[in-house]
Amino acid sequence: MRKTVVINVVGLTPGLVGAHTPFLSQWAAQRSQTTIEPVLPAVTCSAQATYLTGKWPNEHGIVGNGWYYRSDAEVKFWKQSNHLIQAPKIWEEAKQRDPSFTSCNMFWWFNMYSSVDFSVTPRPNYLADGRKIPDIYTHPANLREQLNEKLGPFPLFDFWGPKTSIKSSQWIADASVLNDQLNDPTLTLIYLPHLDYNLQRFGPTHESIVTDLKEIDGVCQQLIGYYEGKGAEVVVLSEYGITAVNRPIHLNRVLRNEGYLAIREEQGWELLDAGASKAFAVADHQLAHIYLNDASVKESVKTLLEQQEGVELVLDEAGKKEYHLDHPRAGDLVVVADANSWFTYYYWLNDAKAPDFARTVDIHRKPGYDPVEMFLDPNISMPLPTIGWKLAKKKMGFRQLMDVIPLDASLVGGSHGRFNADPSDQAILIGNHVPKNTVAPTAVYDILLQTLGA
Repeated sequence: MRKTVVINVVGLTPGLVGAHTPFLSQWAAQRSQTTIEPVLPAVTCSAQATYLTGKWPNEHGIVGNGWYYRSDAEVKFWKQSNHLIQAPKIWEEAKQRDPSFTSCNMFWWFNMYSSVDFSVTPRPNYLADGRKIPDIYTHPANLREQLNEKLGPFPLFDFWGPKTSIKSSQWIADASVLNDQLNDPTLTLIYLPHLDYNLQRFGPTHESIVTDLKEIDGVCQQLIGYYEGKGAEVVVLSEYGITAVNRPIHLNRVLRNEGYLAIREEQGWELLDAGASKAFAVADHQLAHIYLNDASVKESVKTLLEQQEGVELVLDEAGKKEYHLDHPRAGDLVVVADANSWFTYYYWLNDAKAPDFARTVDIHRKPGYDPVEMFLDPNISMPLPTIGWKLAKKKMGFRQLMDVIPLDASLVGGSHGRFNADPSDQAILIGNHVPKNTVAPTAVYDILLQTLGA
């Protein structure tokens, strides 16, 4: 098989490839380029699983970045076990066709306990005193020490949160090259998240995007130059396009006001009690899964949500089947926002009752996705000294809450997850074996196999 590298430049669209990406523009002009129709939901975990299996979410089971685990009565986001994908992956098919084939996954999701030969994924150390220490999980285990020795610790706080920067994508790129020098895999999957940050913070027309495009263009030049210098085939793709939004919708507050939500108060804070709620929403960008513990309210909940400003579709069983979301993990109803809107997880009616984790970066405890985690609270008069003092107290062994995130969803300027009508806003696909016409997300699997020569 041909040595192949797939570079996932998150958020890259045809509309962003141009004067501010001189290398990618020139490189793409010498190859085939098209767009990928969005999978619903057009979010990281669902899109990646669709590309890597050639199956829709109703077959591979990844219905979002997180969902409600009915057996546990808990909402869980950003789980990492590859066992959650319920379909064979592309590297497994390639290995069957060629036993000498090897594969490497650099930060694509569901990357723990995978059948790839080499893998690297973020895995912080969560200490008993409340500290979160940046770290990675690798297979084989000694790859972790090799990467840390050469590159230093993975810059976790540049990967997500208010401090995000090009440093995380640069580290992933450098680690990919280092692993290639050590192990020379046939297929390497590389995840570069940099564009995801300010596109979501501020939207695609903000002036900061120019700098971001130039920075990621430089990282792509480094990677493509290295791999093509080794004779590798290179594919550049993305998972979704991020478009401007200006209306956050608080579905759980809507459900709460109608008596469907169950709330538990602890230590003066309100917590969503999913298992006791008649209906609640698991928000994931521009899509939300609505789970019902009382089937009798289904039609009334559907009617209520259809009446909300900014809601474009409410999918019942027939609608879920039409969009390939009829899977047991999916909500009993699935809500899709219109182009200008997105869904928050917020369920409290008074910010004074918001739980302690609401004002922190806590991707696992929040019962939904929270892009506001990329902002510092503008009400903190001296944010850097405040954060520095909190970190110092943590290092001295004091339990300290990093409550520096605002509760103002109106700050968010960009989102994704729905179906984008404009091809200039769709995910991009560039390579030597790419058809000219827009492709279905399930077709990426076969295109990558063809690129490998499998």
